[in-house]
Amino acid sequence: MTDLQTATATQGVELAGVRKTFGSTVALEHLDLVVEPGELVCLLGPSGCGKTTALRLLAGFEQPDAGTIRIGGKDITSVPPRRRGFGMVFQDYSLFPHLTARANIAYGLRVRRTDAATIARTVDDLLEVTRLAEHADKFPHQLSGGQKQRVALARAIATRPGLLLLDEPLSALDAQVREHLRDEIRRIQRELGVTTVLVTHDQGEAMAISDRVAVMNTGRLEQIATPRELYRRPATAFVAGFVGTVNRVRARRGPDGSWWALGVPVDVIGDLVATDTTADRLAIVRPEQVEVRPAQAGARVVALSFLGAVTRLTLDHPEEGPLLADVLSESTDALRVGEHVSVTVRTEAGAVMLA
Repeated sequence: MTDLQTATATQGVELAGVRKTFGSTVALEHLDLVVEPGELVCLLGPSGCGKTTALRLLAGFEQPDAGTIRIGGKDITSVPPRRRGFGMVFQDYSLFPHLTARANIAYGLRVRRTDAATIARTVDDLLEVTRLAEHADKFPHQLSGGQKQRVALARAIATRPGLLLLDEPLSALDAQVREHLRDEIRRIQRELGVTTVLVTHDQGEAMAISDRVAVMNTGRLEQIATPRELYRRPATAFVAGFVGTVNRVRARRGPDGSWWALGVPVDVIGDLVATDTTADRLAIVRPEQVEVRPAQAGARVVALSFLGAVTRLTLDHPEEGPLLADVLSESTDALRVGEHVSVTVRTEAGAVMLA
């Protein structure tokens, strides 16, 4: 793999002030995004947030109404797709059905009139890296979904692109194959060091595979950060609610300026300070931040979902309504549906966000 690693030029990507509309619909509004060379960044968000539009702009399939797109420091805003030097993997694989896995991988190199020895060496290397050597002479209809996706990935990488674009590459696969192939994509990307932008609506996929995640909403970038930072210190209430599971409970301002939620003082994220000390807000509390203890009265246990080391409790709180709590399974052995528990915030589990 040394030859491939050396030959693959790692290039950074920048979208500066990019705006894109479709009729009266604003798909992207002043998008500023930088992807460092060799980095894997996921564009994450709900349907219609603009993430696929951003990918199509990077690929050159769409032109921005305003702004600049640079790859490797070069302005490629008006450069046609065939001259951008990127590789792309689509959701539906887009393999040639009449070509073997080996021939599919070699296709781009043949179009570029690469010499036969280089094609053979490159394809053999990629068959090894994608663990497809034993399937090299099979046609697409003889391959599993995961194998087809790896062929598509190898074909995209074969031309040694400076940028790899992945458009929902795992959404058509079942959960077990998706998780395995997710790890394979990350392994291959790290091994080759190719700059990669992946679009997904699956937050678990984004959190597991990315160096950084760019969370988008209604055409705007809400936050870009490492998965850990996104989860622990979301910049907005939208990010907190979209990345992971949350409870929203009332937060009250104490006379000394502190904030209280579920009966205890809490640390808060961000610079939100209400001038009215009597004003209530909402505290965004994650299930693992909820502390549960057996009690004679209080919240009622509605359901217990065993998830291995952790059990998720669904609770009905007399003041807050439905709540979720994730607690160690060993501490829930005595709990039963219908029993009452006291509920507070585990302050040692981190700060909460106010909305």
